[in-house]
Amino acid sequence: MTWLVTGGAGYIGAHIARCLEESGRSVAVLDDLSTGIRGFVGSGTRFHEGSILDRAALRAALTEADGSPITGVIHCAGFKYAGESVKRPLHTYTQNVQGTQHLLEVMAEVGVKNIVFSSSAGVYGTPDVELVTETTATTPESPYGESKLIGEWLLRNVGKVSDLTHTSLRYFNVVGSGHPDIYDVSPHNLFPLVMKTLTDGGIPKVRGNDYPTPDGSCVRDYVHVQDIALAHVAAAARMEAGQPIERVYNLGSGSGASVLEIMTAVAKVTGIAFEPEILDRRPGDPAQIVADGQLARRDLEWDTRHSLEDMVASAWAAWQAVSSK
Repeated sequence: MTWLVTGGAGYIGAHIARCLEESGRSVAVLDDLSTGIRGFVGSGTRFHEGSILDRAALRAALTEADGSPITGVIHCAGFKYAGESVKRPLHTYTQNVQGTQHLLEVMAEVGVKNIVFSSSAGVYGTPDVELVTETTATTPESPYGESKLIGEWLLRNVGKVSDLTHTSLRYFNVVGSGHPDIYDVSPHNLFPLVMKTLTDGGIPKVRGNDYPTPDGSCVRDYVHVQDIALAHVAAAARMEAGQPIERVYNLGSGSGASVLEIMTAVAKVTGIAFEPEILDRRPGDPAQIVADGQLARRDLEWDTRHSLEDMVASAWAAWQAVSSK
């Protein structure tokens, strides 16, 4: 069985591809390398350099060497920067909405009937509940969050009129590394920002310490990237077995960690003592957002297998490996 991972040369996609291979499945990757890194893709993986906006590239990636359709798609490709999406809405919708539309059209043409969609908790916007469930209202606040919700709608509506089997996995803050040669390349995410700051001799910054949380800093749901990857593989396995699957799953710890707790863990793991600089709150940041992952635990046998210190330690090991090159 072969699964195509779109965006499989990216941080999350590459971890998913590795987990699929470790499970004994064949893997193909389609990535335009706009943010992905070719070296993240294993030497035994069939690699297609191309965009999900390119129908010819999609057709090539969605078929086996003998011309038969592959088993299914894990769709990670897209423009994933929520803040930047506000500045580049048209680019975001083109990549995330039009790209997903093209993928679904070509899947139908060649007969691929399974898709696991890498969605986002950005579809919830700023929820008015501390523990987010799959029934929490979806009120995205950025073009990125909107584009992910539209992607879910596309899958749902195509599924109503065809034999497409689909699910969407929503998750918040993906951190850590399952392999030291695969690291978070985002210039906007907390972990790489803090680690770059420390490597450069600077002092990490915290936005606000007067929130109604135990230590005053924002609480977020951080999940290890390897746990996220395993959830995608479990969803793929459920589709292969023809088992029922929900249309949406949250991948969340149910508890979360504060930004100041992250800073303490970073100082412990790195051995670099520092006191973070406290800045004013960032407008619009909610005090706490944590996801309930009970549905994923029930159906995907999924759980958070890594502690906060594990997340930081693996991220730091990968950061040091790339920084030494």
